[in-house]
Amino acid sequence: MNALSGKAAIVGIGATDFSKNSGRSELRLAAEAVTAALDDAGLSPDDVDGLTTFTMDTNTETAVARAVGIPNLKFFSRIHYGGGAACATIQQAAMAVATGVADVVVAYRAFNERSGARFGQVASHLAQAPTSSGIDAGWSYPHGLGTPASFVAMVARRYMHVYGVTSEDFGRIAVADRKHAANNPAAFFHGKPITLEDHQNSRWIAEPLHLLDCCQESDGGIALVVTSVDRARDLAKPAAVVTAAAQGSGADQYIMTSYYRDAMTGLPEMGLVGDQLWAQSGLTPSDIQTAVLYDHFTPYVLMQLEELGFCERGEAKDFIGDGAIELGGRLPLNTHGGQLGEAYIHGMNGIAEAVRQIRGTSVNQVQDVENVLVTAGTGVPTSGLVLSAPRQASRPRTR
Repeated sequence: MNALSGKAAIVGIGATDFSKNSGRSELRLAAEAVTAALDDAGLSPDDVDGLTTFTMDTNTETAVARAVGIPNLKFFSRIHYGGGAACATIQQAAMAVATGVADVVVAYRAFNERSGARFGQVASHLAQAPTSSGIDAGWSYPHGLGTPASFVAMVARRYMHVYGVTSEDFGRIAVADRKHAANNPAAFFHGKPITLEDHQNSRWIAEPLHLLDCCQESDGGIALVVTSVDRARDLAKPAAVVTAAAQGSGADQYIMTSYYRDAMTGLPEMGLVGDQLWAQSGLTPSDIQTAVLYDHFTPYVLMQLEELGFCERGEAKDFIGDGAIELGGRLPLNTHGGQLGEAYIHGMNGIAEAVRQIRGTSVNQVQDVENVLVTAGTGVPTSGLVLSAPRQASRPRTR
């Protein structure tokens, strides 16, 4: 195990409601989520001395501190690459706690992504920006590749061609997510499961992606409180120990789709993250009872299963068969409903669900959970976590 493993833990989770029109500012959403997370942890704003978030978040650390009543900050950090930052915000917080730079760090993400700036729309100005990102986008946008769905569709089509994957295989991810969301009162699609026929009949967004292959656009906020394992023992609720945390950017990396790689049938940056998680934790895929895999688009969930070692290349379509990824299966995925079913909060709500699974409080609770794997945005430089129950985190591990 590395020096970070087992030193820090998530001790508080907080969320706003998830909607399509929050009716309040992004700063208010962030403040509500941070306050709720501190209340959940049994801590006060005076205890907080660090904040982490995304470069895409519009709420500065100082503004959040003022809104919540946090008097002083000794640590603040932002992570780039959109949804790829989610797990890295916890990694940064854990590193600060483990090294003594800060004592209590809150990671937050809040946006009005449906009623405000919608990520799924064509933003032609990005291809004209006088930046390296503008240059990159300048090669793809003129060809009609101007939305995340269009980027992913090209990779999905190649993946289908090479491995014999079908649209129905993608649909099984959506069906499982919505089945879990249907049982989650916090989910936007609570009480609204779908069938595979519903998935197949939903309109095309960018072939081969149907509407129900694509995540929601949501308004809302999430916050998570990180402190030391020692301090966590004195708090009221069970902690989720950070057993492993990693970031990854692969060779010839671009954003959403790395067009110039020799192969376009995988996510090597996620493979790099997975290798680090297993090495840091001493665990293997067989030690994971449930996982939260970033599901902004269904094809990338299948590819993640392969990159992370749950199955071989091209075998994810078979791995997910027979209810394997539903509650009661061998690897339940996204038990909160995921970003397809609960809400799209850039993956931070998935980390909160992992904490609930460790605590035993999920609405779709998996039995005897000791370790949960969580991933962040795919197709971009990304990150991942293994969270564990304290009793499991204290045991020696061998590979």
